[in-house]
Formats: sequence, C-alpha cells, structure tokens
Amino acid sequence: MTAVAARPAMRSVGQRLGRLARALVDLLLPPRCPACQGAVVATGLCAVCWARTQFIAAPLCERLGTPFAYDAGPGIISPAAIADPPAYGRARAVARYEGPARSLVHALKYRDRLEIAALMARLMARSGAELIADCDVIVPVPLHRRRLFARRFNQSALLAAALARHAGRDYEACALLRIRPTRQQVGLSARQRRRNVAGAFRVAPAARPMIEGRHVLLVDDVLTTGATVDACAKTCLRAGAASVDVLVFARVVAQT
Repeated sequence: MTAVAARPAMRSVGQRLGRLARALVDLLLPPRCPACQGAVVATGLCAVCWARTQFIAAPLCERLGTPFAYDAGPGIISPAAIADPPAYGRARAVARYEGPARSLVHALKYRDRLEIAALMARLMARSGAELIADCDVIVPVPLHRRRLFARRFNQSALLAAALARHAGRDYEACALLRIRPTRQQVGLSARQRRRNVAGAFRVAPAARPMIEGRHVLLVDDVLTTGATVDACAKTCLRAGAASVDVLVFARVVAQT
C-alpha cells in the first residue's frame, strides 16, 4: 500500500482511538454540570439546572428581546423600547440573569471555566437563530487592554468565536476597540452606565472594511441596562455598518 493510500486508513484509526480516549476519560471522570457541579449523563446542564433556568422565549419585545407576560401578536414593541429606542436593531438572550444562567456566566468569567463557552454558544445559537441568519460578521464587545491583561481573556470574545464556528459566520475579534478604561458597570445607575461608556469604543482602522455596509452581530455575556452594547452599536453604525443586532447569553429582566 502506498503512503497516499494509507492516509485514509490512518485517519480512521486515529479517529477511533480519539473516540476511545474520550470515552475512557468520561468513564474515569464523569462530566459535571458546569452550573452546580452535579453529575450529568452527557455534556451540558443537569436536569435540575435545566429546569431551573429561566429561558427567554416568545412572546417578547421585537427590539429589546424582553419577555412579555402574554402574546399580543408578532412584531410588538415594549413601552421601554418606544420611550428609549436603542441604537441596535434587535437584542436576544438565552435566559434571565439568575439561577443557573448566572452561575454559568460567573464560572466562565471569574473561575476560568473556558471550556463552557462552547455550551453557552450553542444555546445562544438557538436563541439568536434569526439574528445569526441575517448577520454578515460576528463581533465581540471588547475589553480595554489593561483589563484584558489582568483577566487574560475576554469572555465575550470566547463566546463570539465559538458562536461563529458553530454558525459558520465571519468572526472579527479586534474589529471593535475599547480605547479608554472604564469603571466597572456594577452598581452604577442607567445614566451613569451610559456616561461611563460614552466615547469608549472605536472601530479599528484596519477593520473598517469588515464593518462598512455589513450586518453586524455584537456578542456579549450579559446585558444589564444595555449601555455598553448601545455604545458599541453606535460606534459600528458611525463606521458604516448596515445594521447592528445584539446577542447575549443572559440579560437582566426587570420584575413587573
């Protein structure tokens, strides 16, 4: 058998060995739920955490993606979106920022559980399927270089990269830059948050062709008041983006 003819057989053997190795690892180290560390049959959330997760689904506001208590028909806009319309077109989230969803975000962001970005991205792909279908390029909300150096990774970039691979879309990691450090948004009012991020972003000069005339999908881990993604959307639109939508893993939903 020639070397060329032997390559497919070698690849097949390698794939079988890889599957065997993964099965052995799963046997010795059973997968754990990334939210509660309980045992799971396969990778993902355990049944308890899945049931406790407050997934966001229709009916919801077409612009903000916030859930409605009842179905008033397609394309309905919430009073909040009418009173203060965002710069972006549409926002969608997998779940409310509480319970297991909050635990997943904290595990990724603060406990360096980088491997769960793929799971979170798969859930985001399902919740944001319509936005992904309409987008040309996926762009993460950036960290300032000082915070990136301290944290060593940008959780939004990990989610965006995994989402782009899953969806087969273009991904531009450095299209948006955070050009000045900003205070942590935690504890700030909505007005303070908007002021904090005003003028904090710009499109990298080399990335303008990737933004100009294209439909951009901004990706972040959590949406609270929307001040950060709104500032990013304005920056992309000023750089010539055709439209900007927002996809996050979790969002804060005001209690009504």
